[in-house]
Amino acid sequence: MTESSEWLIYRGAGEPHDGMSRLPPPPPWRDFSGRDADAEAGVEGDGSRDRRLGAHRHLAELHRPGAEELEMINAALYLRRPLLVTGSPGAGKTTLAHSVAYELGLGEVLRWSIVSRTALQDGLYDYDAIARLQDVQIAAQGGFGAAAGSPGAVEAIGSYIRLGPLGTALLPSDTPRVLLIDELDKSDIDLPNDLLNVLEEGEFEIPELQRVADRLPGGEAEVLTADGTKVRVRDGRVRCRAFPFVVLTSNGERDFPAPLMRRCIHLELDRPDHNRLATFVRAHLGDEAARAGDDLIARFLERSRSELLAADQLLNAIHLTDAAAPPSRERLADLLIQRLDRPR
Repeated sequence: MTESSEWLIYRGAGEPHDGMSRLPPPPPWRDFSGRDADAEAGVEGDGSRDRRLGAHRHLAELHRPGAEELEMINAALYLRRPLLVTGSPGAGKTTLAHSVAYELGLGEVLRWSIVSRTALQDGLYDYDAIARLQDVQIAAQGGFGAAAGSPGAVEAIGSYIRLGPLGTALLPSDTPRVLLIDELDKSDIDLPNDLLNVLEEGEFEIPELQRVADRLPGGEAEVLTADGTKVRVRDGRVRCRAFPFVVLTSNGERDFPAPLMRRCIHLELDRPDHNRLATFVRAHLGDEAARAGDDLIARFLERSRSELLAADQLLNAIHLTDAAAPPSRERLADLLIQRLDRPR
């Protein structure tokens, strides 16, 4: 094998070999190896999630907002209004939410990632009616447990309800939770308008619980939250005491309706500079990788003046060129960092 092909795992030669034994560890954000160990220990989640949270915490520690960013964050805190953060990919929109949660001791950030099919209900709660019906039928046929219509069956209704990130953020507490509603511009056209009432009133109803509230002890049902804890909901209504710190992010792919805009504090983030990108790389890959990738960071910034690029692409390029050490480092980096605003 020539020196120029030493980094290749798959060679395309049609001959089996043991190249997989030379494959280096994955990047931290693509490492799923901790799942089995966590499952055996009875831990919900996985090791890769812990590592991603660790990177977010490190970014939060290192984050130093500019003057305008600082003022708009505090305006949203004072006014109890959602903060709509717009800017290019990698500008630091997500980091902002983690930085506020870290500095103010507001716990783990609740994240609601938006896709084109996302509806308001997905963020509030999920009711598994099919699972409940199946359990009642099995209990009735087997002669054990709570049969349909019995008090036990009603009391168990909370077992089939799980609050979403938005629903969890609106639970009553003395201090607010931080909720990140990520990439709202990818949503269906109706979702921004559907959010208006919930964000304005700070409460929502769970009809499945309201219908049976008079048959529940104290009108309360125990449900699961988005972060895996159990809470009691009274009379089928969730109503916040401290309005959550809500960060809505957008990459600028669409405009939002005026009613939503007037209910939000709007912050537009500039493109990240060299220092912010180096901090981003350092948080995910460490100091040594950040120093070794300094030239790629500079190339990324130069290209980003005329091309739409994402900081995730830079991470991929720095990790791969560091782990594999290919001979054509700059060429491979350019192939990985392809512009997002125009097909090649």
